[in-house]
Amino acid sequence: MLEIGAVQFYHDPLVVGTADIQELSKTHEIVSRSKTELWHRILTHYLPLYFPEAERFHRSSRTDWFLAFLERYPSPHMITAMSQDAFIADVWEVVGRKVSKEHLLSDIYATAVGPVGLPVHPDSDAVRMFRLVLAEGRSLIRQRDEIEARAVELLSDLPDYRLLTTIPGIGPINAMTILAEAGDLRRFHHHRQFLKFCGMDLATVQSGKFRGQSRISKYGNARLRRTLWMAGQTAVLKRTNSFRDKFERYISKDRHNAHLRRKAYTAIAAKMARTVHAVVKHGVPYRPFFEGVSPGGRTSL
Repeated sequence: MLEIGAVQFYHDPLVVGTADIQELSKTHEIVSRSKTELWHRILTHYLPLYFPEAERFHRSSRTDWFLAFLERYPSPHMITAMSQDAFIADVWEVVGRKVSKEHLLSDIYATAVGPVGLPVHPDSDAVRMFRLVLAEGRSLIRQRDEIEARAVELLSDLPDYRLLTTIPGIGPINAMTILAEAGDLRRFHHHRQFLKFCGMDLATVQSGKFRGQSRISKYGNARLRRTLWMAGQTAVLKRTNSFRDKFERYISKDRHNAHLRRKAYTAIAAKMARTVHAVVKHGVPYRPFFEGVSPGGRTSL
């Protein structure tokens, strides 16, 4: 293997300077997974028991105001114990800045009238445990925001980071994950090497005369592959870029075919990997509809 050059080089994170980026990225993933698990616990256990009517006001797990509101009023009986004007005045600062905030709070008060949740006492252990979980959720949100702010502060002056964030679908966290898992992308001399590192190269199962269908190998870096997949899904939602253009052409035969759409997302993830490698290797920001030309004269997609 040494004679034919079938070797891999180990890049020490401390030597190449990616140790801090790796720790930020991995800790962010741990915090995000813990927050997601806790959100599911709140939405599937605590809210159905104590305040099921409040679920329709939940919009995003990235916001803190909903948890802060539930921490103040874990049961609708605590809301209806006061008048509507008193409730709005008491909760006004808790929900933060909102469009039509008074209308929102009036709607919450009207929803709290005639609840179907358990009539637990405000000082009961059940409510105390609910508030304990809500406090943990708010703590995880603060930790996540702190890590994201530090990541931007650490990477904002890095040329590779600035190049990656020009690509649709790649924001600060996706860029940080790519740099943490792949390191210096210039060490991959060809984009096929990077695809194989990600586990997005094609592999075919063979046994005797049997030859299976070619699929992506998935033998590479799982975190990197997942990041590129999510970045591709975000990119196709934007209006003007080559990712969406390719996705639309891929599914044009049958837009409602789930298998075809899955194959299209896989192709977009592979294109995202090639684009990431090309942007960093050549040091040129992403161009929305620029495609290289292959030696045969056909447009490379």
